[in-house]
Amino acid sequence: MAATPLWYLFVPYICPVSFLYPLFLAATLTLAIPVLIHLFNLRKYKTVLFPHTRFLRDIQLTSRRQSQIRYKALLAARLLFLLLVVLAFAQPFFKSAALQATGPRLQVIYIDNSSSMSATRGPRRMIDIAKDAAIRQVRNAPPGSRFVILTNDRPSGYHALQAASAFTAIQAVDISTATLPVGKILSVTEVARQTAQTAAADLYYYSDFQQSAFPAAPDAALLKHITWYGIPVQAPEAANIAVDTAQLMAPVLQAGKSNYLVVHTSSHGKTPDNPVLTLSVNGQVKSAASLSYSASPTRTDTLSFQVSGTGWQQIAVSVNDATMRFDDTFRIAARCAPNLSVLVLNEGQMNPWIQAAFRAYNGFRINQADAQTPPPDWKQYNLIILNGVTAISQELGRKMAAALADGQTICVFPGRTASPQALNDGLAQVGDIRLTSIDTAVQTASQLQQGSQLVKDLFEKIPDNVQLPVANWHYIISAGLSANQQSVLAFRNGDPMLARYTPSRGALYVCATAADLSAGNFPGSYFFTPFLYIMAMQGGGGSVYAVTAGAQEPAYITLANVTERNMLHAYAPGIDVVPPQRPAGAGLQVFAGQVLKQPGYYALSATGADSTWLAINQDRAESLPTYQNIATLQQQWKNANVRWKEIDAAGNISASGPTASFPLWKVCVILALVMLGVETWLLSRRKVAVA
Repeated sequence: MAATPLWYLFVPYICPVSFLYPLFLAATLTLAIPVLIHLFNLRKYKTVLFPHTRFLRDIQLTSRRQSQIRYKALLAARLLFLLLVVLAFAQPFFKSAALQATGPRLQVIYIDNSSSMSATRGPRRMIDIAKDAAIRQVRNAPPGSRFVILTNDRPSGYHALQAASAFTAIQAVDISTATLPVGKILSVTEVARQTAQTAAADLYYYSDFQQSAFPAAPDAALLKHITWYGIPVQAPEAANIAVDTAQLMAPVLQAGKSNYLVVHTSSHGKTPDNPVLTLSVNGQVKSAASLSYSASPTRTDTLSFQVSGTGWQQIAVSVNDATMRFDDTFRIAARCAPNLSVLVLNEGQMNPWIQAAFRAYNGFRINQADAQTPPPDWKQYNLIILNGVTAISQELGRKMAAALADGQTICVFPGRTASPQALNDGLAQVGDIRLTSIDTAVQTASQLQQGSQLVKDLFEKIPDNVQLPVANWHYIISAGLSANQQSVLAFRNGDPMLARYTPSRGALYVCATAADLSAGNFPGSYFFTPFLYIMAMQGGGGSVYAVTAGAQEPAYITLANVTERNMLHAYAPGIDVVPPQRPAGAGLQVFAGQVLKQPGYYALSATGADSTWLAINQDRAESLPTYQNIATLQQQWKNANVRWKEIDAAGNISASGPTASFPLWKVCVILALVMLGVETWLLSRRKVAVA
């Protein structure tokens, strides 16, 4: 194809029209063809012979001037026809005033690929509809346009791309667990504009506009150099059933016995017919239940199942929901028969409440011993309990300090004595912790520390009417800063009833009262047994894991031979990553949720170490399909740089921005047909004249 005519280079400066395909203008060289034909026809002479002069009076005389005018009109019609055909193929459009003033603008295309965009409209997902519209937008953009493609999991990829690279980037977009607010996207767009060194940018925001990620008013400061185009992509009817969470009733998984899984589900919008909740273990269906949400949009179901083998089990509970599938399955990795060992050092008789707590499950091995003659080796025990002790010798205190240095967990239930100094002698070997005196007033614990590890692992959400334990008497505990005191249960005046101390790697729990009913109802309360279970599991690592993708909280892992040089890896088919990790007690705190984004089961291990399994679940924050009302949002988002567009039936966005224009190519086609009609009319008149 011939080169673009030189005059086209000056078009942007003399008229507000540009062309989608300017190279087609090279075809204007074909206008020379009718001109040459016209000039050639002027040099041809035609001789007309008349047989008799009597026919001369029948000839209609035509002047030379009229003949020239007719030929010029025919030439003009042909030239205009060809010119209009060429323009139609070049597809002209009117440029906006902003584009003429600032030059080409950067086009930033944000595609919301959060989990809620997996909802379907008919056979297609919302994210696929948004991607198709974005691809058409890139295809219809003027040549030379530059694009930045943004998603929730790629907020920093703000380097400008050409159209071909933009196509590839859009096609690679898929659902992600990440979510970003619109303010973050605007900030990244501003950075991209500055990086591309353009005076202005257009941000095309393809989203379903979830209420959780979209504010009710724009930030005018962020819109100073950005024109924002909101393009809603929403399902016509939002409906969803989600498995919110699930947890085992017992802290350990038992082989050959019935285990119970408590499952919380919720329904939003129109419920599909006959939803079924299914529980499977290692891919085999173990239990199922029919769901009904006629009375309430939430349900709590308990499913019973058994496992036959030992080791790690992959537990999954799912519901048949076709609208949004990212939250249809909740996964748990649980270890069967973890053999957690507990050492109970008694002063006097054995405590029936502690015995009953651990003997109820096969997963714990309990060893009772006298506090005055403790076993020499404590390394095999995950939890050491000092029950009813009125004195802690310095030797026992040194053994406690050594166990804490190894990362083990110790819990102290002191007995009542008029001389707490005998207890303080041993506690001084551990840390700056002292029992000062006894308060004999009956008091109810009024504070439950939600941030404590005991409480976080016990409650998904603390009930409003939870009944806290009562103490008939209690020691007043004081501690220095080096002890790192954290009150788990506290009285109204702030004195701890149960406190956690971390003077070294392990955790020391000190209760202000004894573990018997004469001291209060703590042993018979809801908290006693679960707290002991969690203490034991903290000392031996977890045996039940269900981690949320993107979560900042770590999972506690205990594996031998894991060091700073021999890091813990997370493995899955095609995946080998090193999650952030740091030493804690006898194990590691592994921040797996920060790097593992895809739901599934992952093996954690290091070279020469055993394996632990983690279950990763997607965040349920977008399970509730609550969208912003677009009509209301248009009233709230009022700014000179805010526009709203729609995706039409063909998958194109409505006219918008510098690429938007009245379809002038259609006008060119119509005018070309008119010129063709004019040419036909002129030719027909010429034939009549000749005849």
